[in-house]
Amino acid sequence: MSELVNDAGAKVLEWSVIEARGPESESFLQGQLSQDLTSLEARGAWALLLAPDSVIITTCFVTRVDDGFDMVVPRELADDAATRLRRFLLRTKCTLEIGEVDEGPFATLSEQIDAAWPGPHEFAAGLAPHSFGRSFVDATISFQKGCFTGQELVARLDARGSSVPWRFVRVSGPSRAQVDQVLKSKGPAGPQGVTSERIRDEHFEGLGIAHRSLLSAPRDESNGEVTVDEVG
Repeated sequence: MSELVNDAGAKVLEWSVIEARGPESESFLQGQLSQDLTSLEARGAWALLLAPDSVIITTCFVTRVDDGFDMVVPRELADDAATRLRRFLLRTKCTLEIGEVDEGPFATLSEQIDAAWPGPHEFAAGLAPHSFGRSFVDATISFQKGCFTGQELVARLDARGSSVPWRFVRVSGPSRAQVDQVLKSKGPAGPQGVTSERIRDEHFEGLGIAHRSLLSAPRDESNGEVTVDEVG
């Protein structure tokens, strides 16, 4: 469930770390994460953990440590992510443990909304990476590395011009109800609607999912003050 927060008391985001340790941790994660770990810079990088059908399970911010890698993930997705990784951890010299961290890539939900970066509420829609825009794909996926779980469908979609029906959008308007109504006004029944939200200066702002037909349709005057902008 998405939460309505005010900037004066923005929701603090909680993060966990999945610690991968052992001599085969790099080769294991190279086959599981979307980012190329062989060329990972010291500051780290974003990566995706995907289901075999290319649906996003979570983003993770990956850094190299002396004996493996740290993957910082939203706390509410840590168990699902670790369970998914352990499904493929067979006869491999790599251990996985979940720990807690005090800070993550974003401190508050407002920061995440400002960055137009998807999180657990958005991933609950069950969408593939290209639904979240070109800049998101470029930041999280390497198409030069070898295969990883979910890679075949992601690569096929990329080669076909990233034409996906559901799109990640930035939204604003007088109220949540009005914005949600606009998002659900086009396309078949699906995951469209507000996903993350806040009130700033008595004005509703947030992130959501829209059908591509809404973005290509002429602006409807009945939308009033509602704005919907695709995240590129």
